[in-house]
Amino acid sequence: MVSLETKLGPLTLKNPVCTASGTYGYGLEYEDFLDPGKLGALFTKGITLKPRAGNPPPRICETPSGMLNSIGLENPGLEYFLENDAPRLGEYDCKVIVNINGESIEEYAELAGELNSCQFIDGIELNASCPNVERGGMAFGVDPAVLFDLTFAVRGKTTLPLIVKLTPNVGDIIPLVQAAKEGGGDILHIANTFLGMAIDIETRHSRLGRDFGGLSGPAIRPLTLTHIYRAASSFEIPIIGGGGVWETSDAIEFLIAGASAVSIGTVNYTHPRRSLEIINGISSYLDEKHLSLGELVGSYIRCD
Repeated sequence: MVSLETKLGPLTLKNPVCTASGTYGYGLEYEDFLDPGKLGALFTKGITLKPRAGNPPPRICETPSGMLNSIGLENPGLEYFLENDAPRLGEYDCKVIVNINGESIEEYAELAGELNSCQFIDGIELNASCPNVERGGMAFGVDPAVLFDLTFAVRGKTTLPLIVKLTPNVGDIIPLVQAAKEGGGDILHIANTFLGMAIDIETRHSRLGRDFGGLSGPAIRPLTLTHIYRAASSFEIPIIGGGGVWETSDAIEFLIAGASAVSIGTVNYTHPRRSLEIINGISSYLDEKHLSLGELVGSYIRCD
């Protein structure tokens, strides 16, 4: 059987399939469907220093080939996470990556410092891309200079592998890739949700509790794939590709474009075992094509 092990800088995963932060809770929510330990990595729901109540409802609405969400980073805060969730996450036989969020560079750095000594986690994901909060999130991720400062500050507080999750809501992602890499990011996660909205024509109000939300699902896959390919073609830095992966073939597209791993998000809500199916599907594809995973990653053949 072909090996699915993939190396992302300082982080080695037993297979290239991860769960996207915010779509998988803290693992416990999916234990009735599959063993989260079978994943390459589990990315936790985002945490902040203090508990957050999140945005007003409604927080989710369906769109053609996708979904809008406006959760607002609801979470119980760092102290609760360290005392209750982290020890249980450490029991899973996969890498555990904690997604962190703040309203200032200082908050992000403090979070990273507090997590650095946690024995149950394997890396930190710097969320500089959430579109569903008034302060922080995407505000830090659209300006390369600010993103550099944020990444540099967090890097200075942790020795754990640092994954920078980029926003796709820019005209050109290349300056952000460069800023994240030069600031000390080990790995890129491309990308978070696209800014979107939906209107109820009867009330003329938003179908969410806020004017805008984050669009995910199959509708964004071609856009995300473009960002992944451009980043992988321009820089030597490991990439996790996420955004619209629904089937095994979608994940393979991301790998061919240059991602060394993929994240599974919105499909978890309707097909909670899909991540396991994609792991098996990638293995079958590699066997059929007589390829190693390393030979598949970045193997796109450009048009002349």
